[in-house]
Amino acid sequence: MGMGAGDTIIELLDRAPFVPIGVLTTAGESYVVRNPRTVALLKSEVFIAHPDSDRRNYVPFLHISAVDTLANGRPGRSRCKR
Repeated sequence: MGMGAGDTIIELLDRAPFVPIGVLTTAGESYVVRNPRTVALLKSEVFIAHPDSDRRNYVPFLHISAVDTLANGRPGRSRCKR
């Protein structure tokens, strides 16, 4: 069985050096994580803070369709697909 979105996010956040990641939802929304300290994994969703503003998002794991690494601000290979 493949990795779930939460497992994939944990693996990518723990990498050294950290590489920014993108989270894509089933609704077509995308969120960029440039600092691993701005993310918290909860029981059924991921919290993503945007440090240069007061914005934050809660994204349910069920609505995450892909998690990608970003190189130079561009999507890399897909790590988690539903």
